[in-house]
Amino acid sequence: MADAGYFRELGLERVHHRPDRRDPVGCEDVAYQGLLAPAHAIAPAPNAVAPDFTLRGADGRNVRLDELRGQVVLVNFWATWCGPCREEMPRLETLYEKYRKSGFVLLGVNVDDDPHAAMAVAQKLNVSFPVLLDTEKKVSKLYDLNTMPSTVVIDRDGKMRFLHRGYRAGTEGEYEQQIRGLLKE
Repeated sequence: MADAGYFRELGLERVHHRPDRRDPVGCEDVAYQGLLAPAHAIAPAPNAVAPDFTLRGADGRNVRLDELRGQVVLVNFWATWCGPCREEMPRLETLYEKYRKSGFVLLGVNVDDDPHAAMAVAQKLNVSFPVLLDTEKKVSKLYDLNTMPSTVVIDRDGKMRFLHRGYRAGTEGEYEQQIRGLLKE
């Protein structure tokens, strides 16, 4: 189950729990309802400019989103406690390997409090794309996220073109279509 403290930090409230209902990857069915979004948060909207951020990567280097203009960027927000996130990571790695030489960048933004846990999971799943550490939850708050995983696909002009909340098997096919389309633009 998701860490309730994380959702509290994002201004979200647990509204119901039905342990008898499970999703395909076995996470408990827990819904969270936003109370008030922080004043600095945005609700990601298609074609809006993606809010800039800078985060330190697991490799120690800083990555700034605005410096990636001119490339198609997929930003995936994930956590170690999120079963669908762990299921999705190898599929994201496949997309990264396939398109990275074509002007595609994938950023995995981890929201865990413990960066060592994030790095251990990324290493165990053999991901080679940059894993960025949002331990203070500033970027996930900036993007007004309430679902893990959440994925934003950004075009070469820095505009958010697609937003995906959650993950189900097959979603990576949608990502691939969107990435290919944006790479052709």
